[in-house]
Amino acid sequence: QVQLVESGGGLVQAGGSLRLSCVASGSIFNVFRMGWYRQAPGKQRELVATITSESTTNYADSVKGRFTISRDNVKNTMYLQMNSLKPEDTAVYYCHVLDRDFFNSWGQGTQVTVSS
Repeated sequence: QVQLVESGGGLVQAGGSLRLSCVASGSIFNVFRMGWYRQAPGKQRELVATITSESTTNYADSVKGRFTISRDNVKNTMYLQMNSLKPEDTAVYYCHVLDRDFFNSWGQGTQVTVSS
């Protein structure tokens, strides 16, 4: 099992930037894919971006060209660089891991608020 701790959320004006971090611990050797999801009030949790152990990335259409997912295997940390933020990006952002046994792990979430 993998434990995840997110940080880096906050309040930013539209057009601004934030970088989220997710530190992983535990059975890191068994990680297949890491990712970021978000959930806005009254809405379902949705995929933002994923990155595999081979660093293949995937993005939701709504964030393509604005967000960049990356990982530092030495620091066991995943990042989400968010640029050109919009009010509709406001949500709680969750770090996620899918391991090779198809077990899902989630972080506690970090709030991102974008003011107009």
